[in-house]
Amino acid sequence: MKNVDVISYVTVNGKEHIATINLLKGVTLYGEKLVPRNGNEYRTWDPFRSKLAAAFIKGLNFEFTNVGNVLYLGASTGTTVSHMSDIVGYSGRIFAVESSTRVARELISNVSSKRTNVIPIIEDARKPRSYFAIYDKMDLVYCDIAQPDQTSIAIENCKIYLKERKPMLLVIKTRSIDVTMSPKSVISQEIRKLESNSFEIKQNIDLEPFDKDHAMITAIFHPK
Repeated sequence: MKNVDVISYVTVNGKEHIATINLLKGVTLYGEKLVPRNGNEYRTWDPFRSKLAAAFIKGLNFEFTNVGNVLYLGASTGTTVSHMSDIVGYSGRIFAVESSTRVARELISNVSSKRTNVIPIIEDARKPRSYFAIYDKMDLVYCDIAQPDQTSIAIENCKIYLKERKPMLLVIKTRSIDVTMSPKSVISQEIRKLESNSFEIKQNIDLEPFDKDHAMITAIFHPK
């Protein structure tokens, strides 16, 4: 797919939609539209179902060009995982961690069974050393989990698996962390936590109107 935009905008019924190039032509996951272009096929990417799509629409400045191995924490049923699978292509690998066996069954049947670059890991993200399927360091850690200690979980995973000077994309779900604090205060608190653990903050993106009280943080890992 050289010289082809893996993330692009397509027009459907007169409206622009963000989309990813479809790794599996003709195959959809959640009712997204398929749009042909120059011999390729794009899948529309719903920002109300994917915080990564929302972040791109809200101005995320992130290049996947040199991303091969991805550790994805909180894979759920695989909506965003599938689009990330499109983006990294078959030369990349997504190690998709999901703790719920019920949800993971959907991830396996709908995504990883069809996309060989997605490796499901049914484990608790709080126990990163239990990921026996991982065989290499990561170029990116993506974290989208709803836990009060979500930032600490992400940090511990990065310390074990993320390469030096490589990025983490962290979804901060403020209401999962502390409902008594204002969302802005929670985000500031979590950013300070990252900075005190060798992360350089690059972007802080408010995901409204797609996700209320959510932010996407881009941070670079500089271990001491």
